[in-house]
Amino acid sequence: MNNLESLELLQKARTVYSQREIASLLGVDARTVRRWEAKECEPPTYITDAIRQRILQFQSNRKHSDGSFKFIDLFAGIGGIRLGFERQGGHCVFTSEWNNFAQKTYLANFPETADHSFAGDITQVHVDDIPDHDVLLAGFPCQPFSIAGVSKKNALGRPHGFECATQGTLFFDVARIIAAKRPKAFLLENVKNLLSHDKGNTFQVILQTLHDELGYEVHYKVIDGQHFVPQHRERIIIVGFREGTNFSWEDLQLPKADSAPRMKNILHPQDGSESPELPYTEGTKAKVNEKYTLTPKLWDYLQAYAAKHKAAGNGFGFGLVTGDSVSRTLSARYYKDGSEILVSQGTRKRPRRLTPRECARLMGYPDSFKITVSDTQAYKQFGNSVIVPVMEEVARIMVPRIHAITKSEHEDSFQIGLAM
Repeated sequence: MNNLESLELLQKARTVYSQREIASLLGVDARTVRRWEAKECEPPTYITDAIRQRILQFQSNRKHSDGSFKFIDLFAGIGGIRLGFERQGGHCVFTSEWNNFAQKTYLANFPETADHSFAGDITQVHVDDIPDHDVLLAGFPCQPFSIAGVSKKNALGRPHGFECATQGTLFFDVARIIAAKRPKAFLLENVKNLLSHDKGNTFQVILQTLHDELGYEVHYKVIDGQHFVPQHRERIIIVGFREGTNFSWEDLQLPKADSAPRMKNILHPQDGSESPELPYTEGTKAKVNEKYTLTPKLWDYLQAYAAKHKAAGNGFGFGLVTGDSVSRTLSARYYKDGSEILVSQGTRKRPRRLTPRECARLMGYPDSFKITVSDTQAYKQFGNSVIVPVMEEVARIMVPRIHAITKSEHEDSFQIGLAM
């Protein structure tokens, strides 16, 4: 060990820490560190080991002490996945969403998005324009995958691997970004039927792309949102890690069915215990606006339609809920007639639709979430969204693994730096 080596290590440390921080770690005065850097005096030889041992350890702790990590939000919708990951310490650095109405809602609720890139069509974004990130999040739409002719294309020397199997689908854009940016982890969300689409071939292409082509450790699970909200909503969650981890779905903490919320937990109480929110509720008791009650014509039609299918032995028909119910899945078509979730108002009154605020609650959004679009657009947006507490819970069990990869990576790079 020599003084020159101590000074070189000190210079490396100063790229990360202030003089005051280094002084605190080494147990000396900040003026002493300043004098070493100015070469007014030479650091003692023991400083070499002290920097290696104390600053290496502190760097690891500092990196993770605030629990922060960077993520990008693709096919972002109105930000449900983002909200779950922000609650676990994440910081969004890039967003992509093509729908103008969804963009309006997203920007109203995440105004800080103006500080980073917001892309409309992700297919037109070059990977060089996407910032580095720790986690990629994507609620990508499910499109048909054509895997026919792959062998022929290979024989002709055409693109192979995921470029061949997924080109022309939006999943391809997820794959090309993962391939280029190599995030530590990703989370993809889709409908449960992705598992069985095209007799399972679509899902196999996705798994082969993520695991075999891109080299990620992949885990997937279908999670029903009714553990957290009073809605039966099954979605497949696919998570992956760039390095091997001890990730396990067994770590999920899903509330038991008997303690799960019921519709009364999300419906407007209409007794004055909540403030009115125009145009959804009004008056001193915050009564639900009459416009959400079905018209006689629509109610007669839905009853006749249900009776017709019941007579034919089919299960189609409207879904009527009370305060003690768990609802069917809220869909993007809810704006049409609201038939999948109709709120009973007693035998003497026609049922009503959920208000957009109740839809937000049914998806796990807080009441502070701003709804800035028409009812029609709000119904579409919440029907296409994710259950926020599901995302938060999955984020909770992913984050320690993300930090473990980061810690290992920084320790390796620091050791390489010391050896240079």
